[in-house]
Amino acid sequence: MARIVILSLALISASGPFALGQEWARKLFDVTSHDFGSVARGAKAEYRFKLTNIYLEDVHISGFRSSCGCTTPTISQELLKTYDEGYVVATFNTRNHLGQKSATITVTLDKPFPAEVQLQVAGYIRSDVELEPGGVQFGTLDADKPAEQTIAITARTDRDWQITEIRSSSEFVEAEAVETGRQVGQVTYEMKVRLLPGAPVGYLKERLLVVANGSRSTEFPIEIEGRILSRLTASSSLLVMGVAKPGGKLRKPLVIQAKQPFRITAVECDDESFTFEYPQTAERRHIVYVTFVAPPSAGKRNTRIRIVTDLDGDASTEVPAHATIVEPES
Repeated sequence: MARIVILSLALISASGPFALGQEWARKLFDVTSHDFGSVARGAKAEYRFKLTNIYLEDVHISGFRSSCGCTTPTISQELLKTYDEGYVVATFNTRNHLGQKSATITVTLDKPFPAEVQLQVAGYIRSDVELEPGGVQFGTLDADKPAEQTIAITARTDRDWQITEIRSSSEFVEAEAVETGRQVGQVTYEMKVRLLPGAPVGYLKERLLVVANGSRSTEFPIEIEGRILSRLTASSSLLVMGVAKPGGKLRKPLVIQAKQPFRITAVECDDESFTFEYPQTAERRHIVYVTFVAPPSAGKRNTRIRIVTDLDGDASTEVPAHATIVEPES
């Protein structure tokens, strides 16, 4: 097995924490800039800057701020343990701002060492095209259940302005726009957005690209979000067991739910380092306790846990699991 690559900032900084500068903090982020492009007024425009704690020490976000009221930052969580993932969410204020805008989001960290990371966002908020509401929120849906929502589009522009094409990023999302009004300086459309049966289980985040003619920019996006539930749902999309030394033991609960009572008939996993405890009764909610005993060799262990039930004969769900083994200190 390959030697584990996991960093300890305390060991790296032999001459003191400030010798690290800010680079250790920048390495937490996948990217540090995003361009929203051209977006309609009122449109939902949100970008999630992903960060992952790649260090042995806990990482703590103590604050965040934006240089411009055109962008509002939020964070998914303040504390990240080893290999935990989080997000700094930048929301473009397309309702109250217009034109070319940019902002710097400053993220302040106080653990394991003081540092700041600056994230850049920019975009052009159009004044000639407006959406109401600003995007499609399907909410939580059962698998294979169709859904439909309507968006009003107002274009205050050329008299001959019209929508010529709608491009979808998913085969399970379709849209149709019907013109509802036309007068000097203004054209209105009603767009119906449909979620088709067969969309994959999990979080839905897709996009429509609306193409129009006219003398100005001809394209603008519409964001689509939702969550599609399977007959079985797990409390986590990724079970992060944590970090252990060889022979160490980690234990985490995994909650499995359904709308009707069911029994767990088997829990399957290819890695013998993982063992499981679960009830034999028929309930709508079960807790599967997952135990990981770290093997002798340092490294990363990635596997998939499959929970098999008696729903509809043998309905099952899978959850990826991750654990890290580090060498004992000499």
